[in-house]
Amino acid sequence: MRRSSAALGSAAFFILTPGTVAGALPLWISGAQLPMPFHGYQAVQALGAILIAGGVVSLAVSFVRFVREGRGTPAPIAPTASLVVGGQYRHVRNPMYVAVLCIILGQALFFVSVGVLAYAALVLAAVHTFVVLYEEPTLRETYGAQYETYVRSVPRWIPRVTPWHPAP
Repeated sequence: MRRSSAALGSAAFFILTPGTVAGALPLWISGAQLPMPFHGYQAVQALGAILIAGGVVSLAVSFVRFVREGRGTPAPIAPTASLVVGGQYRHVRNPMYVAVLCIILGQALFFVSVGVLAYAALVLAAVHTFVVLYEEPTLRETYGAQYETYVRSVPRWIPRVTPWHPAP
């Protein structure tokens, strides 16, 4: 896939999928209303803002890596030509999903919303199920031994502290 096509496809997928799952739906659930009175929640809301910002940056960096390193998109209908294992992927196999969950949890804290927190739990369950039942078997079939080595070296959800370095 050409880089320009991968970039356009990734941008569209970014807006439709994480934009809806981590953006529009949590805002709708919370009503985008800050708790009243505002004081008393500043520390919780500040942590939420940090999680949101960090998640958005991490997600954007991951999408760019799919275009540059993988020459494809994160969308299952336009997958990468090569396995993406650089950058954040040296620490955790699913940085995009982790980023989406950080954004949702950040909104739960920022809006002090139990509803968004419950939504985050549902998203986590759905994502984990999708990864285990579809994504990992598809990657095993597509990339074989290269993916198996990666799975043995890099954790699925909790990032490793030191980056993994694939053998040349």
